[in-house]
Amino acid sequence: GEMGAGKTTAIVTLSEIEVVHTEALNTEREVVDKDTTTVALDYGEIGLDSTSKLRLYGVPGQRRFDFMWSILKRRAVGLLLLVKNDSSDPTGRMIEFLDEFGEIYGRGGVVVGVTHMDVAPSPSIADHQRAVRERFPELAAPVFTVDPRNRPQLVTALSVLAASVETRQRLISDGRDA
Repeated sequence: GEMGAGKTTAIVTLSEIEVVHTEALNTEREVVDKDTTTVALDYGEIGLDSTSKLRLYGVPGQRRFDFMWSILKRRAVGLLLLVKNDSSDPTGRMIEFLDEFGEIYGRGGVVVGVTHMDVAPSPSIADHQRAVRERFPELAAPVFTVDPRNRPQLVTALSVLAASVETRQRLISDGRDA
């Protein structure tokens, strides 16, 4: 998602290890009034069992750092897209990011988490769902309200994403396209 959507906060909330940050001073205070912004990636982990872990990557939301997007898109199998609902065009930005990261859906799954609904209740979740359906009728992308500081909400979104990835990969391995 775009700068200020809560990506870093979500990774800090979820990670069971100390998060690796690549923060720098925010030079676009007119876009989002915060002190720092991610310039390469944030990295955290969640242990799934004694031998497996889920790697969490947060990439910068600004297009000028899209070189990191390319790196992530090559291997990622799931995308939790955070949409900043109090931005100037949240549904438009959501569609842009879904377009940009579409190849991840080809291998796995996508879940949309809409943040900042407490300060900007419009557009609604139904508006976001409608925009996804209209632009990507084949895309099964659940849309949730998510507070990046709320671990249970994030775990729910990740659980849905994991189920989506698993289902899609089974269909692909069975020779069927999902």
